[in-house]
Amino acid sequence: MVIWRRWVLPILMVVVFGAIAVALVKVAFFPDTATAAADPGGVITEPVVPAVRQTVVDELTLEGTIARDEAVAVRSEVDGTVTEVRVAPGQSVTGGQVLMTIKQSYPTKTVEVVAAEAGEITEVAVVKGQSTSIGSEIATLSPARYHVHSTIEPVQLYRLLNAPTEGEVTIQGGPAPFVCTGLSVQVSEDGTTSVTCAVPGDQTVFAGLRTQLAVRVATVEDALVVPVTSVRGGAGTGQVWVDAGTGDPLEERAIDLGVSDGAVIEVLSGLDEGEQVRQFVPGLAAPNEPVCFDDGMGGEYCEDPGWNW
Repeated sequence: MVIWRRWVLPILMVVVFGAIAVALVKVAFFPDTATAAADPGGVITEPVVPAVRQTVVDELTLEGTIARDEAVAVRSEVDGTVTEVRVAPGQSVTGGQVLMTIKQSYPTKTVEVVAAEAGEITEVAVVKGQSTSIGSEIATLSPARYHVHSTIEPVQLYRLLNAPTEGEVTIQGGPAPFVCTGLSVQVSEDGTTSVTCAVPGDQTVFAGLRTQLAVRVATVEDALVVPVTSVRGGAGTGQVWVDAGTGDPLEERAIDLGVSDGAVIEVLSGLDEGEQVRQFVPGLAAPNEPVCFDDGMGGEYCEDPGWNW
């Protein structure tokens, strides 16, 4: 036992530590030249897609709400004195219902003021015995008419240039989809852009209901199309990058554009069927597609998108 601790164990420790030291020296100063250096070998190619033919349905689906039409002023048509007020704020009225009477000054006679249509009286601006003049506001009527109101991005106005005058309204949990008419675009003073259309009178709706308004702008069959991501521009004209397949740099080409469904866009001229165009314009990253490289060891390494071409 004394011999083991005094002679054998120390010798073994010297041998082990010596081997470790030799291995470290070799790794640090004499690398294995037979090991191939890692070569990523990654070549970023520009994905291309062909111009093809298909049917394009240009339809906008807009989130919106049901709103009551704006209130209208009830005005006096004579000079005189109010002799009777028959309504109060918050009262519902029918078309033709008498709201108040005015005694005309000259020639003297009694004039009845009636509601032009059904609705709700929101304000009464006069009292019995008060004098009125022609054109003065004597009451406010909120008509029993409704419309669909949808706010859109201003850039979508390009898609509505040739829009029809009607759309289809869907109310979740409401009646079957119905057609609204008189579709129009409005731009407020603060730049807010909206689309409105009238709800038919035979539809039962309530202010505040959430809606979807579908506006079918155009349908083109057998249209020559490319992805919208391939085009810089989009309102009438644009540019694409054409790959001739020869290895030469891609050709930037001007094209004329038609309708779009948001995924593809119609090419009216400047491109032939089958020609290959760059899938993403310069500066536009491929959405949700990882970029992969050869890792030099028989596999590949992929990165999430987020960089630009």
